[in-house]
Formats: sequence, structure tokens, C-alpha cells
Amino acid sequence: MVGQVMLKMMEYYTGDPRRINHFLKVFGFAKAIGEGEGQDARTQAILEVAALTHDIGIKNSEAKYASSSGEHQQIEGPPVAEKLLRSLGADDDLIARVCFLIAHHHIYRDIEGMDYQILVEADFLVNAYEDNLSTDAVRSFERKVFKTKTGKALLHALYGA
Repeated sequence: MVGQVMLKMMEYYTGDPRRINHFLKVFGFAKAIGEGEGQDARTQAILEVAALTHDIGIKNSEAKYASSSGEHQQIEGPPVAEKLLRSLGADDDLIARVCFLIAHHHIYRDIEGMDYQILVEADFLVNAYEDNLSTDAVRSFERKVFKTKTGKALLHALYGA
């Protein structure tokens, strides 16, 4: 299913290479961190689907609110993701967890579950580069949020933090 989701997301964001590249990079880091941390197959599949769809709410957020803010994305994303995942025959539990992760991936407190933790770390690895964050900002986020050994190793490799 992961490959099907990837193709559907590329279709959804046709003509928007920046968004496509973003979710593909988050997917790559999420996959690497999840495998590095030894996630079971089910958690890994949920994580990978969530990484591909985590920003699916941006299009509707920009159309409705002229904003891609995390708050708007987290409201607009789950219904679109649910529709996409149902069209691919995903089961209810996977859909529910992916929609939860989409609705919370910009909330960095009370992180519950390795899929959630890894998604936040993977998204940050990409956002830090795309937003040209300072070394101090990267180090601060690492201290406050990063928990996985693999995520920290990738952060240090990328940013020397």
C-alpha cells in the first residue's frame, strides 16, 4: 500500500514539486528512523503512510484560509487522507492512526507512540533544511523533542548539531 499512497500523493500534488519533494524526504527519513529503531511491520507501515500524507491538508488550508499553518493543516488533512486511504482499501485502524498523526504532527508535547515520535523527527529533519534554521534552533529542538538514537544520528550527520 505504501507505493500506492506515494503515487496518489504525487497525483494529488501534481505540478507542485516543492510539496512532493517535501513529503518524499520526510518519508525517506521516517523509513530510515523506523527501521533503525526496529519498529514492527504494522507500526512501520503506519509511519510510512503517515509520512507520505502528513501535509495533505495544505491544499485545502491554503484554499480556505489562505494559510498553510500547522493548525489549519491538522484540521483539513484528516478528511482528505481518510478519503484517499479508503479508496485504496486501507483498514479502519490504519486510517484512524494515520489521521491522528496528521492531526497532531505539529504538536511536540505529549507525544504518544513511536510512530508519532518518528514522524515529528523526520519532518523536523526536512523542515530544518527547508526553513534554513540556525544551529541554535536545531540544537534546541533536539534537546526538547528528539528521542530516537537514529533520529539524533541523522540530525548530527545533517547539521553537525
